[in-house]
Amino acid sequence: MAKGVMHVQWYATVFRSDMFVDAVAEFAGPTALEYGATWFSVQRSQDDHYKILQQVWLNSKDDWYRYWEGPEMREFRARYSGKYQIPITYIWHDEHAADGEAPETVTVADLDPEPHPTPYAGA
Repeated sequence: MAKGVMHVQWYATVFRSDMFVDAVAEFAGPTALEYGATWFSVQRSQDDHYKILQQVWLNSKDDWYRYWEGPEMREFRARYSGKYQIPITYIWHDEHAADGEAPETVTVADLDPEPHPTPYAGA
């Protein structure tokens, strides 16, 4: 099978999008790497904050099914049941070309420290 990208379209339930997008980003995405994924991304729509797109780059569709039906993802879907709407739709895309730079992740440690207040000179 060809190398490709699986698009998983999650839709969070009301008032749960912040918590659910964090769970997908912190658990579901990285878990894919343990099943042979070479890259993953998690995005949330700015127009509809309940719409979450998880993308997983894999070498074969068989790797996808091992990940999706594996014990970690079955547990994830059970644990977060009620936090997302069903059905969950996912679509395999064959990758024909890719190029560019990977997006840079910025952490709190990368930011400049907050400035310390200085006393007023006229005081």
